[in-house]
Amino acid sequence: MLGPMKGGLEKLMAQQLEKLQRMQEELATERVEASAGGGMVTAAANGMGELVELHISPQAVDPEDVEMLQDLVLAAVREALERARELQQKKTMELTGGLKLPGLGC
Repeated sequence: MLGPMKGGLEKLMAQQLEKLQRMQEELATERVEASAGGGMVTAAANGMGELVELHISPQAVDPEDVEMLQDLVLAAVREALERARELQQKKTMELTGGLKLPGLGC
């Protein structure tokens, strides 16, 4: 009696895995950005939470105040990574129909 149910469950799981793989591929190509210091430092991350670009304006480079530049870089990177996490959560919620499943970025 479990034979047909088991086959249906396996098919459903395979479909969900395929959707998850597609979602991860999409996230890897999506990009979010954040800036600090009025745009003097800009960080970009992909939807997988990987930092992919960092731009520092020459005006932000002051040898007398390296600490400010470090703070601006940290602020921009943290914000970009937070936006990447939010994008991941949004995509995961779309995939799961609002269910929070462990290990899927929610």
